[in-house]
Amino acid sequence: MAQITIDTLKSFLWSAAENLRGQIDAAGYKEYIFPLLFFKRISDVYDEQYAAFVAEGGEEYAEMQAMELPIRIPDGEHWQDVRQVTENVGQRLVEAFIAIEQANPARENDGRMIGGLEGIFGPKDGWTNKSKMPDRIITSIIEDFSRYNLSLSSCPADEMGQAYEYLVGKFADDAGNTAQEFYTNRTVVELMAEILQPQPDESIYDPTCGSGGMLIKSLDYLRNHGKEWKGVHVFGQEVNGLTSAIARMNLYLNGVEDFSIACGDTLRNPAFLDGSHLRTFDIVLANPPYSIKEWDRAAFENDKWGRNFLGTPPQGRADYAFIQHILASMDEKNGRCAILLPHGVLFREEEQEIRKKMIEADLLEAVIGIGPNLFFNATMEACIYICRSNKPVERKNKIMFINAVKEVTRRNGESFLEEQHIQKIVDAYNGYVDVENFCSVVDIAQIEKNEYNLNVSLYAHINPVERQILDIETAISEWNVQHSMVMQNINSLNDLIV
Repeated sequence: MAQITIDTLKSFLWSAAENLRGQIDAAGYKEYIFPLLFFKRISDVYDEQYAAFVAEGGEEYAEMQAMELPIRIPDGEHWQDVRQVTENVGQRLVEAFIAIEQANPARENDGRMIGGLEGIFGPKDGWTNKSKMPDRIITSIIEDFSRYNLSLSSCPADEMGQAYEYLVGKFADDAGNTAQEFYTNRTVVELMAEILQPQPDESIYDPTCGSGGMLIKSLDYLRNHGKEWKGVHVFGQEVNGLTSAIARMNLYLNGVEDFSIACGDTLRNPAFLDGSHLRTFDIVLANPPYSIKEWDRAAFENDKWGRNFLGTPPQGRADYAFIQHILASMDEKNGRCAILLPHGVLFREEEQEIRKKMIEADLLEAVIGIGPNLFFNATMEACIYICRSNKPVERKNKIMFINAVKEVTRRNGESFLEEQHIQKIVDAYNGYVDVENFCSVVDIAQIEKNEYNLNVSLYAHINPVERQILDIETAISEWNVQHSMVMQNINSLNDLIV
């Protein structure tokens, strides 16, 4: 089999997914394509490693060495074994998935469970539902994947990781709003990683990790800066079972083996504990679900892990419950976090007292206002909280406000941060001085005078937009964006009234 380029890999993966169009909803593609991609990848890597052992010491030697591989494929459960089946293909796939999961348990180290394939292939019921996934559809997709060798030599981990992220984005785009918990704008995540600057041997945690993109980007920061990344301890928790499985696949396919991903509700049952306390981490980064209304407020009010140290958020807004969980999860000496949040957390009156206590505790180091359309399938503006458990002396009792709403590019219906946008924001944060029309360092006393309102535009002003003459198509497009934002704000106000 020929080596595969990244463009060819992306093209064939999406083509395989499109075999499902009309058979199942777009939101369900990931339930089938990701497990098959992972199964094919680990089978091809296993073959490659086994062949190397044979070349080194013969079949007997290879059999012994194969038992020590990071991922083991039991006899009879390889991709090629399943490929030979022509009837009840879905059932045969499920049998192989279960056998592989059972053959690769997580290992315990330092009080945490690392890696492991238990449940990694996600829900199994859909594969055996022939009305939903008939043999001909599954066989067609298997044959599509069989056209290419996905071993490490044919497809290195960085290329596989890029293709996986591409597929995550494509699935999110095709599925619409149903993918919101699954995908965070990767250019915003890159900005967050550049600000936090992960270091070798640090721990990184995402309490609402989705498909694992934030954890991957944090490790990419180390790779891109030529630093050792394999010693970093990676932790994540995700409430959706399939999405947490996808996160684990994502990490494996990006060459990461030292990770702990838990499935569960972070507010109700935080997975990472140190005795009777939350486990703490050097870096926490997250994009929590926005303003959820259905959560156990009563339990949080009497939280046994002490996460309500700033107060209990209103029932209709759980944002500051997640924020407090994150703050409580930072290492007391070196902990730092970046949290992507809806704009309303900056000024909503119902959360004023919580904001006051957070500001007075001197945990908030910077607030970055970013432009519209950077939340997936949402026109709203967003913000990023940057916090530290132990701020440098020169930054104590101060907060930097960066007004980066103009630092965004929109192209082909997609909004993103370009490299110069990210660098401008990072430089401003690192400099921590006023920059006209962009950022301002503000004493906490001034924020108190504004009744603890953190709206970025109160502190960091930008020049008014210059008058532009737009062509009719651009004007209509811009009007649609603004109209959508207005309607979203109206809906938010209605929620408050109700």
